[in-house]
Amino acid sequence: MAVQSRNGGRPDEPVVVVGAGLAGLAAAMRLQGHPVLVVERDDAVGGKARSRERDGYTFDLTGHWLHLREPDLRDLVFGLLGEESLNRLARRATVWLDGRVITYPFQANINGLPLGARVRCLGSYLAARLRGGNGDPAQMRFEDFIVERFGRGMARHFFIPYYSKKFHGIALDELRTEWLKDYFPMPTTAQVIRGAFGRDHRIGYNSRFLYPERGGIGVLPEAMLKACAGRAGFELRLETSLEEIDLAGRRLRLSDSPRWRRWGAIISTMPLADLLDSVTVLPEEIRDARRALRSSAMRYADVALRAPSPIREHWVYTPGPEIPFYRMGVYTNAAPLMAPPGGASLWVEIAGQAGPVADSEIIEALVRIGAVAAPEDVLFVDQHKVEHAYVVFDDAREKAIGTILPWLAGQGIHSCGRYGRWGYGSMGDAINDGFSAAALVAGAADGV
Repeated sequence: MAVQSRNGGRPDEPVVVVGAGLAGLAAAMRLQGHPVLVVERDDAVGGKARSRERDGYTFDLTGHWLHLREPDLRDLVFGLLGEESLNRLARRATVWLDGRVITYPFQANINGLPLGARVRCLGSYLAARLRGGNGDPAQMRFEDFIVERFGRGMARHFFIPYYSKKFHGIALDELRTEWLKDYFPMPTTAQVIRGAFGRDHRIGYNSRFLYPERGGIGVLPEAMLKACAGRAGFELRLETSLEEIDLAGRRLRLSDSPRWRRWGAIISTMPLADLLDSVTVLPEEIRDARRALRSSAMRYADVALRAPSPIREHWVYTPGPEIPFYRMGVYTNAAPLMAPPGGASLWVEIAGQAGPVADSEIIEALVRIGAVAAPEDVLFVDQHKVEHAYVVFDDAREKAIGTILPWLAGQGIHSCGRYGRWGYGSMGDAINDGFSAAALVAGAADGV
């Protein structure tokens, strides 16, 4: 008789990894000695860290920069890609606001505002600080946090227009602030004051970053796949998606075959809402929690130029309503080989609730902010849509995932990665999350 693992599967049944993005491939890398089947609905690995090439121009699924603060992650990436293949970059990012260019982060560099607006922002900031509010993100709604921490002036000029009207498209008092940890620049009072009078501060987790010299960020998942390929028990199926999970029969069905197959454990990196939709029978409590999961969509466009971009920035925030996108960037300012000699590769990000935007509107706005010299410099614009781009951190989210994720784990399904855990995180976080899920599965299978 076959020995049952804690996950309920037999040792010879594969761990099914759903999604060949960074978290899924990281899990596969760590599951050496275990049979692993990785399924990916796209025609290549990478997920949202994939790169695409057209006519000699390379594009990511918008900007993906490597912030490798942990030595173990840095060693891993250097070992996979070679340290010499990565460009070391100091962030060049700005906010384009009413025709003015303000160094990012806005809250530390309000010297770019007109004098009157600057004085009002600084005054309301100092008043907020004198009131003594700590602005603890873990206990507050996003709008309350912004006003208490930075004052109403900064909230009105940047945070509300950007996050509410352009980014999420919902009122800031609906949003919680769990996602802010490690990702929201928090200048000191001294830095804000100095930043109001001419000294730029390039603070924040992404003030310095790494980026591949050639090939885009997609070279990282490709290297991770190479580390798994050829290993005994490893299998990858591209253009294959998870269709159904039957928990009672401990079986699943994939899009490449009508037959059901057994599984030992599942590590899923697909969006948590979509994963639950694939389960044939859900308890009522889990169905209710699934209905509470919210996300915002994003449209993005790859833009190829025949000429260099006039700006030096790696990316630019555009909170104003006159610009159809909320952020844009220039890949070739980080890696010139992302385009043919003399050309440039750009991207723009458009909130999903804005609906389709004409290519001509995108080009006109790029010219307006100075990222493109003339419309005739644009060779092509390719638009795409991402259904689950950003998780909405509202009041219901924490309770919902606190209900869903433990229940899934009890069924032998470990949902991980940024979208699998229905959260927010960097590429490094995704890799670490994949490692953690693999450790749980391996430990259960080995009886640890």
